Amino acid sequence: MYHVVLTACLISAPEACESRLLPAGDAPDLQACIAGAETIARDWLARHPDLSAQGQDCVPTQDLAALELAEIADGVWLHQGAAGQISAENRGWIANLGVVIGDSIAVIDPGASRAQGEALYAAIRQHSDRPVSHVILTHMHPDHILGAEVFAEAGARVTANARLPDALALRGESWLRSIPDQIGTGALAGTRLVAVDITIGARQVIDLGARDLILTPVPPAHTDNDMTVLDSATGTLFTGDLVFQGGLTPSIDGSLSGWLDWIDLGPPQGPDGAPPRLIVPGHGPVSDSWDAATAPGRRYLDRLRATIRDQIAQGAALSAAIPETVAAMQDLAPEWLDFDAVTARNAATAYAELEWE
Repeated sequence: MYHVVLTACLISAPEACESRLLPAGDAPDLQACIAGAETIARDWLARHPDLSAQGQDCVPTQDLAALELAEIADGVWLHQGAAGQISAENRGWIANLGVVIGDSIAVIDPGASRAQGEALYAAIRQHSDRPVSHVILTHMHPDHILGAEVFAEAGARVTANARLPDALALRGESWLRSIPDQIGTGALAGTRLVAVDITIGARQVIDLGARDLILTPVPPAHTDNDMTVLDSATGTLFTGDLVFQGGLTPSIDGSLSGWLDWIDLGPPQGPDGAPPRLIVPGHGPVSDSWDAATAPGRRYLDRLRATIRDQIAQGAALSAAIPETVAAMQDLAPEWLDFDAVTARNAATAYAELEWE
């Protein structure tokens, strides 16, 4: 297979140029790719008016820059994200990304940028030429979702919790403006937010042929738009950031008590009533134990809730409760990255929630 690759430069910073893979140009041979490349590149640029082109080429699949994928179960592949907060060094590529291959392919979180989405698409094409039917967003955070347009262009239907579109409308554009300051001017070149095609308001099954994915929206927890994805064929559960396996400090954009309630409820089960056999967190390594996978996050969240409740009981104002909470939880700091800053934000969110208990 051959693919159209366009050299695109920011009009506002012409020196910032990136190669962009355009899935609409996929072709079985070089001649077919060349025949359509100019039109496809022109149409794509018309939808990205902040970019100019310096030509396009047709590249065979094996020569594309691709993410590393590991098969963790039969037909289930994982790219494990870099450990750390987003930075110029890791380009924001810190989230775990999943791929499930049936008669068609589902992507579970497409990555932090157009560039990462393209590298994930290239990796998929090195393993399968089956159509990508779904790109599933486990929640709204940008390190998980900003690569979605690549798969939408490949024909995938963008699928998410029914609450995600509203949440993204409030924050998405500000992320696109602020993230380049953290990861580099050109790192988001060509990255756009895309509309959600399928909204999930209750447990729903997606048929990939020979295997089903069970999508379960979650009440407010890590965010107000979390969703888990269970592959029924292998018992692999993708939790998004509802599970943190060490590394990044858990961040609360939803409900602290709701998050702990979700952990206490236990994992969603497959049609046979069996628990998941593998737990894939949003960040960190895969686990074969629900209790082991959720223990680090539960320990952190339990301590945060207990500490904030104590501060409120003592009559501490928010301005005093935040530093007191960070100080009181310092024994947990070695387990987590960016502990003080994230815990301070979590303390403010938790105080606002818990003072009305």
